[in-house]
Order: sequence, then C-alpha cells, then structure tokens
Amino acid sequence: MAASESSTRPIVVVTEGGPHIWAIVNAIADRVGPVSVILEAPESKKRLLMGRARRQGWISAIGQFGTMVLTRLGKRFLADHAERLIAEEKLATEPRQGQAIIHVPSANGPECLKEITRIEPGVVLLAGCRLLSKDTLREMPCPVLNYHAGIAPKYRGMNGGYWALASGDAQNFGTTVHLVDAGVDTGGVLKQARGKPKMGDTIASYALRQAAFSRDICVEAVGNALAGRLETIDPDLPSKQWYHPTIWFYLWTGLTKRVW
Repeated sequence: MAASESSTRPIVVVTEGGPHIWAIVNAIADRVGPVSVILEAPESKKRLLMGRARRQGWISAIGQFGTMVLTRLGKRFLADHAERLIAEEKLATEPRQGQAIIHVPSANGPECLKEITRIEPGVVLLAGCRLLSKDTLREMPCPVLNYHAGIAPKYRGMNGGYWALASGDAQNFGTTVHLVDAGVDTGGVLKQARGKPKMGDTIASYALRQAAFSRDICVEAVGNALAGRLETIDPDLPSKQWYHPTIWFYLWTGLTKRVW
C-alpha cells in the first residue's frame, strides 16, 4: 500500500528496538508513511529473572537465562551470517536519518501513553515490547496491533519460530500481526506469513529471517488500520504459550534435531 492510499494520520511503533524491528519500521515508512518510534528502555536482567522465577520456578528461569546469554554470544560469533542475511534480503536494520524516536522507561508506563495521546496516531503497532495492561489499552486513542514472531495462537509467547522447528512443525515457521488485548498474543489475528529458515540460521538469526518475509503483512495491516478496514481471520489452530527454551533443552535439541 502506498502512502497516498492511506490515511494521513500518524503511525506509531512501540518497541525495545533491534535490527529486525528497524527492518519493519523502515518498510512501513517506505510504503505507508512516516513512523514515530517510541523506544522503551530494556527491562533489567535481574527483574526479568525474578519475574520468570515467580511464574515458572527458579530451575526453569535459570535455564532460560542461560539460553538468552548463549543467544547473545551467538549473535557476536555469527555476525557474518547476519550481515549476509541482511544484504541478501535487503533489510534496512538501522534508524534512518531524521527518524523520530521518543525514549520512555516502559511501553506500559504513563510516559508512553502521554506521547501516544500527544501524537494522535491512526494506529499503534507494538513490536517487541512489554505487555500492555487493560488500563493502558483502554486509554489508547486508536487501534493497537502487535507484530508477533510466531504463528498465533499455536506459538504464542517467546521464540515462536524456534519452537515450530523444535516441535517438528516447520510449516508453521512464521509470524502474525494481530489485534492487542490484555492476553499474551491472544488478540484477533489479522495477517500471517510463513517462510523457511536457511542454512546457517539459528535462534540468534530467526528474528531477522522472519522479519524479511513479514514486512508485507506489517505494511498491509498498518495500512488497513489507517483505512479503517481491519478484518480478523481464524487460523484454526490450538493455542499454547511458549517461553525461552532452557539451556539444556536447547543444547539437546540442537544435537539431536539439528535445530539451533
């Protein structure tokens, strides 16, 4: 959808950032219109670990934290692969000159809501940020969508692409754009895209690979929201929430199934 075909109301993306998110932001800016990015501060690792320990127990939380550390190290050691992927897919993974960026402590805080209210957007797209509470959603002045790196509702939560591959369900290696409610990736599904990982892809690069084949659905969903014609679809899939794999599960699955 070209910018001339959509509403002139502003577009807001709320995110913690990352190369794959900027690829999507830049695609929307190119094909729909200017985007204001509200960039939330990363959640502290201590707070993240404590929260997961409360929900899932310390053993799972420590195991998941180990995988997160390994993934971060993997991004450094596999930087050449990521660079090739970015070049092959023609991804623009950095903020462009003149990009409007507003820093806030949290996507779910009053500062974020204040900025959105000030901008008066026609649509807000969440992409890799904290969950919004019912109270925050109630105050939103426009439709709120979410870009989810997994096929919902079957792979809600974290690392949807990885879990599809680890579960022997490669046909559901994909992404979803959905309406946002107070649940975890439970809102009505608007668009989905499916693709395939390529040789050398791992949990450290799946997000980039998914962003590459998901730019179109993000552009379409945002354009439809601005035009006032959002329509949900029924994926006819079971619903399950997933978390980061523990380090022992990740290593075992990599060795036995070659899913890294």
